[in-house]
Amino acid sequence: MLIGIDIGGTKCAVVQGDREMNILGKVRMDTGNAEETLKAIFDAVEAFGPCEAIGVSCGGPLDEERGVICSPPNLPGWDDIHITKMLTERFNVPAYMRNDANACALAEWRYGAGKGTNNMIFLTFGTGMGAGLILNGALYSGTNDNAGEVGHMRLERFGPVGYGKMGSLEGFCSGGGMAQLGKMLAERHLQTGAKLPYKKDEITAKLLAEQARLGDPVACETFRITGEKLGAALSLMIDMLNPEAIVIGSVFARSEDLLRAHAERVIREEALPQNSRVCRLLPAALGEKIGDIAALTVAAEGLRNEKLC
Repeated sequence: MLIGIDIGGTKCAVVQGDREMNILGKVRMDTGNAEETLKAIFDAVEAFGPCEAIGVSCGGPLDEERGVICSPPNLPGWDDIHITKMLTERFNVPAYMRNDANACALAEWRYGAGKGTNNMIFLTFGTGMGAGLILNGALYSGTNDNAGEVGHMRLERFGPVGYGKMGSLEGFCSGGGMAQLGKMLAERHLQTGAKLPYKKDEITAKLLAEQARLGDPVACETFRITGEKLGAALSLMIDMLNPEAIVIGSVFARSEDLLRAHAERVIREEALPQNSRVCRLLPAALGEKIGDIAALTVAAEGLRNEKLC
């Protein structure tokens, strides 16, 4: 039996599962200050009873090797939290931790859309934009566990802000960034005297997807721009890393019909043909369960790697 802990900026979950990634139990909780939230997490782990290992998935920055949460921007006050040590000392089982993008990459590689590949990129494309890299059949996390921070790449000098940078990939290709872009385009639309079937302040990525499918010009333009910027970024990744597959979650998985054609057109124009021909662009397969399965996968991978040592 395995335990997975998924720590997010607003919600956390503790899940119990088996080696086949069947979810057998789950406890959800709001994310608050570190002391209160960790107590709730540890109580939930204890209530599930004995397990073989514990996996933690959390937004970075982290020190994955030492199992330390290092003041992530979406977890204010979570400073220098040695969570795997705390878990091991309390429950007397091994505990492992991965950046949430890396954890999701492992999950999609082992059990989802990337199963069977040797070189795969996973992109979160949710509230933010991050990447997990599977290279030569193994997770690549970089020198200090910061590989895959693709959301920080600047695509334009001017544009929506993401990852603290104007015109970044996260600015153009994330839920929050798309809302910014939609509002910018809506303002320009309104200045021409045209009307909108919704209020500008109500714009979200979800509303834009609904309106784009109804033919709204602002929503369609937002998805065109986002799709093209995604394609530009994917072209760089395809040329640099030569993957077999790029698996994309959240917004892309839900709005593939609105994004794929724009992204693929840019890839055809920008990427090396010999590289793009061997790379499949795939929506994530694990859906809403990906956070749970990712945390359990961290535990399973930790045990697998221990046996290989």
